[in-house]
Amino acid sequence: MRVVLQRVQSSAVAIEGKVVSKIGRGLNLLVGIAPTDTDAELEWMSRKCLDLRLFPGENNAGRWEKSVRDIQGEILVVSQFTLYGDCRKGRRPSFSNSASPEIAEKIYDRFVEKLRQSGLYVATGQFGTMMDVAIANDGPVTLILER
Repeated sequence: MRVVLQRVQSSAVAIEGKVVSKIGRGLNLLVGIAPTDTDAELEWMSRKCLDLRLFPGENNAGRWEKSVRDIQGEILVVSQFTLYGDCRKGRRPSFSNSASPEIAEKIYDRFVEKLRQSGLYVATGQFGTMMDVAIANDGPVTLILER
């Protein structure tokens, strides 16, 4: 499982020009699923995304002291099979390391549910659909998580 995590002021997903999901301050998560992902990866990744200290403390002194859970932030989760694209050979990426859509959607849905168990507002894109994702990256802060 791979996640590109971005601390955001806001983020939104539009499909065919219509906004279908949006959040305010929090995290935008671009999520890639591998065919070998299990509940262990889901548990680790959901805890990591919820508990990483990525937000400044009370005095905004620059030190990251609070997690998205601590600030009661919002989360937008967008499926992104291209995170497993392999560009080492040729001029066209191979996606053979990505889970099939049938497997990936089930794992993606379970990941979203684990995040929702935190009580935070969790919005999603639409699995398997072409989406326009608007991200107002805060910082910018972008991390790649892999398990």
